[in-house]
This record gives sequence, C-alpha cells and structure tokens, in this order.
Amino acid sequence: MAAHEPGAKQIDVTTLPIPHLNHLSQQLEQEVDFLTNSINQLKVAQGKFAESEESVSHLGSPGSDILVPLTASMYVPGKLSDENDLLIDIGTGYFVSMSKEKAQDFFKRKIDYVTKNIEKVQPVLQDKYRSKQVITEVMQAKIQAQLASNPPGAKTAVQ
Repeated sequence: MAAHEPGAKQIDVTTLPIPHLNHLSQQLEQEVDFLTNSINQLKVAQGKFAESEESVSHLGSPGSDILVPLTASMYVPGKLSDENDLLIDIGTGYFVSMSKEKAQDFFKRKIDYVTKNIEKVQPVLQDKYRSKQVITEVMQAKIQAQLASNPPGAKTAVQ
C-alpha cells in the first residue's frame, strides 16, 4: 500500500479478513473518486485559463469591436480602447488592470501551475487505483477459497 506517506506502514493484505478488505476497498474507491474529480476540476480550470490566454492574444487593435462580458452568459458590444489597459479577472472577484503582454504571461503562468498540480495528483491517483485492484483481487481470491473449502449446502460467513 502507500507506505511512502507519513505515518503509513505497509501491510500484507493477504493476511486481512474479508470484512477489512471490503472496508479498505470502499475507502480506496472514495479516494479514487475524490482524486478523479480533483483532476477533472483542474482540467476545467486549465481549459478556462487557456481560453482566456487565447482571447487576449487575439484581441484586435484599439477601436476594434469586442464583446464585453457582464455575466458568464451575457455580453454587450463594445470597442477596445487600449490594449495596454485590460481588466483581467485574477480570481475570487478581483480584477487587475494590465497590458496585453502581462495578461498573456499571467494566463500562461496559471496554465503551467495547474498543469504541474495535475502532474502531481495523477501518480497518486494511479497508485490508489492499483492498490484498489490488488485489494479486490485478494478479496475475490479469499471469497473463492472460502467457498471452495465449505461443503455444498453448508452456511458460510459470506452469505
């Protein structure tokens, strides 16, 4: 298992009883779901930053027509007054005035930051998934062995 985590110790899962294996499998399933959702949210954020960077890079010259966002789904027509004075949403409702080049750099740094976080979470997700597979295989083997050791028609703890 994840013995490289602080305070974690390695356990031979073949020595654990079936109920403990089942509990461990459920816990790992929750962790896999959480990490999968986290990666998906990071990818959504990465996509939004990439869209923003692309939008800034394709701004026209001063005087060109643009659509100004009022809400996430409502835009009004406008004209670009100065490409060196853009109002950029830096998160949690804060906006900063910056030049086109600084805005592009800001979005590229955000994309890099999110990409690095995805790269950190991905191996952890893969380890948890592999651990869950091992637990499931051991649990299935124990159940098969228990069923094979009991005579037909006898009551088993699995039922």
